[in-house]
Amino acid sequence: MKKTVLFFFLLLFAVQGLFAQQKPKYIFFLIGDGMGLNQINLTEVFLAAQEDRNTVFPLVFSTFPYATFATSYSLSHGVTDSAAGGTALAVGKKTKNGVLAMDSTGKVSYKSIAYAAKEAGLKVGITTSVSIDHATPASFYAKQPNRGRYYEIGLDLAASNFDFFAGSGFLSPDKNSEKKAAPSLFPKFKEAGYKLAYGLADYNAVKEKSDKIILMNVKGSESDALKYAIDQEPTDLTLEQITSAAIESLTKNNENGFFLMVEGGKIDWAAHANDATTTIREMLDFNKAVKRAYEFYKQHPDETLIIVTADHETGGIAIGNGGSRLNTKILANQRVSQGELSKRIAALRGTNKTASWEEVKVVLDENLGLFSKIKVGKEDEQLLMDIYQKSFVQHEEETAKSLYAIDDKIASEAVKILNRAGSISWASGNHSAAYIPVFSVGVGADRFSHKMENTDIPKKLAEITGFVIE
Repeated sequence: MKKTVLFFFLLLFAVQGLFAQQKPKYIFFLIGDGMGLNQINLTEVFLAAQEDRNTVFPLVFSTFPYATFATSYSLSHGVTDSAAGGTALAVGKKTKNGVLAMDSTGKVSYKSIAYAAKEAGLKVGITTSVSIDHATPASFYAKQPNRGRYYEIGLDLAASNFDFFAGSGFLSPDKNSEKKAAPSLFPKFKEAGYKLAYGLADYNAVKEKSDKIILMNVKGSESDALKYAIDQEPTDLTLEQITSAAIESLTKNNENGFFLMVEGGKIDWAAHANDATTTIREMLDFNKAVKRAYEFYKQHPDETLIIVTADHETGGIAIGNGGSRLNTKILANQRVSQGELSKRIAALRGTNKTASWEEVKVVLDENLGLFSKIKVGKEDEQLLMDIYQKSFVQHEEETAKSLYAIDDKIASEAVKILNRAGSISWASGNHSAAYIPVFSVGVGADRFSHKMENTDIPKKLAEITGFVIE
C-alpha cells in the first residue's frame, strides 16, 4: 500500500514537472497602437448599440481568460511616445521618448524578445498596418537613438535575419537621416535574402520561392500606412490578410515554432485626429487580426500563447459627455474617415469654385449623416458656415492639423459635431498617461494576471519561454 501511494505521488510530481516545463511553441504578440481601455469599451458599446442593446458585445480578445493592465510612462516622460512604449514591450526596459531599443543616451543597445526568439530557433515575423519602419514595429528589430532615422532602421531590418515583415512600405528608402541620397534599401533587402511582395497577389506568387519575405502595399499605393479600414476597397491590403500571410509563411517548412508581432497602427492615427468612428473601425480591424491568431490557437491550444496589449492610449477618449444615456449608435452614420471626407470636400472645391453652402451640406450629410439623420444645432451650423465662408468664398486655407494629418477644417469640425452627438469627448489630440490593457490566452497566460509595468510583459514572456533578453 505504501509503495502504491509513493508511486502515485512520484507520478503526480512528474506530471506537474512536465506542465511546469511546458513552453509555447507559437507566440502571438499583438499591439493596438493607441488602444486604451476606453477604445475597447467604446467599440463594444457601439456594437451593442447597433442592436439597441444597453450592454457590450465583446471583442475576441476581451473574452480571453486573463486580463490586467500595465503602466505606460517612459523613462523621460509621464506620457510616452511609441518609440519608448514599443521599446518597453520589446526589450523589457524603459527608455526616453524617441529612442528605439537603446538606453537614454542612445549608446547602449538592448536585445528584443524577437531577437531572443530567433536565437532560440523560432521563426520571427514583424507586421503592422503602418510603415514597417514605424516606431512600434521597429522597436523589435532596430536599435537607433532616434525613431526618425528611417533609412538606418531599414538597414537594421536587412541585418536582422528575421523571416517575415509586412506593412505599407518604407518612409525613406533612399535618403538617410541627414536627408542625403543613399543607396536604395530594396536591393539591400534582396541581398539579405528577402523576396519583396507588393500586394497579396504578389505575395501568393512568391511565397513558395522564399522563406524570407517582405510584404508591402501594391506599388503606387501609399507607403506610410494601409488605408483606414473605413475607407478600404475590396482590393486593398488589410491587417487581417497580413496576419494570415504571416502565419502561413512562418509555419512553412518550420517545426520549431514562431514569434509573430502584429501592430494595429492606425488606431493611434484615428485617435490623434479625434475621429471616433474611424477609431472604432480600426479597433474592429485589429480585432479581425486577433481572430486569425485565435483561430490558430484553437488548432494548437497546448502550444500557443497570445498576448494582446498596447504601447499607450491616444486622445484620452471618454464615453459619455454629460448625460446618462449614450447615443453611440449614430456614429455608424459616418461612412468615411475624416481624412477621406477632407478629400471629398477638397474635390468639391476643386470642381466648383462657387459651390454653395447647401452643396457642402450634402457632402456632410452623405458621409456623416449630419442634418438629415443627426440634428445640427444653430451654433454648430453657424460655425461650419463661417468656415465655409472663409474657405469657399474668401478662398482662405482653413485646416486642422493632427500628428499624422492635415485635414480640411470643415471636415474636422463636422466630425467633432458627430462625436458630441454620439456621446464622445476627447481630452487631447495626443497620447495620454492612461494604463494600457493586457489580455492573454494559452500556454503561460496565467502569468499576465496582475497590475504590471509595461516592461514586465516581455520579461514574463521570457520567463515562460526561456528566452534570454538580458
